[in-house]
Amino acid sequence: MSPSTAILAYIPSPPQGVWYIGPIALRAYALFIIAGIVVAVVWGDRRWVARGGTKGTVLDVAVWAVPFGLLGGRLYHVATDWSTYFGPGGDPVQALAIWNGGLGIWGAVALGGVGAWIACRRRGIPLPAFGDAVAPPVLLAQAIGRLGNYFNQELYGRETTRPWGLEIYQRVDDSGRVDSLAGVSTGFVDKVVHPTFLYEMLWSLAVVVLLVIVDRRYAIGHGRLFALYVAGYCAGRFWVELLRDDYATEIAGIRINTFTAGIVFVLAVVYIVLAKKGREDPETLRSNDDVRETEDGVDGDSVDTEAVGSNVVNGTPGAADPDVKSKRNEEHT
Repeated sequence: MSPSTAILAYIPSPPQGVWYIGPIALRAYALFIIAGIVVAVVWGDRRWVARGGTKGTVLDVAVWAVPFGLLGGRLYHVATDWSTYFGPGGDPVQALAIWNGGLGIWGAVALGGVGAWIACRRRGIPLPAFGDAVAPPVLLAQAIGRLGNYFNQELYGRETTRPWGLEIYQRVDDSGRVDSLAGVSTGFVDKVVHPTFLYEMLWSLAVVVLLVIVDRRYAIGHGRLFALYVAGYCAGRFWVELLRDDYATEIAGIRINTFTAGIVFVLAVVYIVLAKKGREDPETLRSNDDVRETEDGVDGDSVDTEAVGSNVVNGTPGAADPDVKSKRNEEHT
């Protein structure tokens, strides 16, 4: 980059993304993923209780959903970037190195949803309603996770001269060999690019705000808020993908993630239009354990009665229903 094009407003990349404490490697990518999961669980649980669910349910579901999601995200990444690991010069073992980055959100949400479905079935709660509660927290977790891409110097776009361009530094390891992930910056700017990870993060935060506003104003349920999250994210991801020029699997010259974003967006919109309107009765969201404790006369602390009472469904306060078991059976049939 010549001095005439140097702009002080360019965003510098972090000098490194991995720090070592003895033999232990602290990776920024992993730390931000973990931080996002913690935020999603804490906020998601508050939202679930406010809708009438049992306290602690989100953590129980996360025990299933997170491992499934990580596996699904990695499988999608490897499947859509197959040649990097299994093509000429590729290293198949690196397909297992999830700590080096590489999680496809499409696979993470899809397989994470399978894990959540299993957990919800075990606790006797409707998956669509659970999805509505955790939709904003999950998208916020995705936004937090994008900061890991910043430290890894990945998921950036084409070269640019925009004042908010991102400087990509050359990084080397202790032996002087180029190592863009685990190395340390030499201070040399290799190129200035569109910070597409930042674009996606800001878009995701905007959609989080939209979801919260829509949820409060219209009290939608039955999975429609989750579908709105999916549609909103896909709309942003579609145009972000158009700014990228790094290697990716393509179909007819179009990046596969662009196809995925477009198809999933249409499916999400169709679901929003066709799904049942209104919101679930709060009594149908309580877990099996909590219902059994209530029927046995045990005064547990797992239900926030004030939060339940504050929910109004079709004009009726969410108070205890005399025929709870019948309603729950109808909900899950």
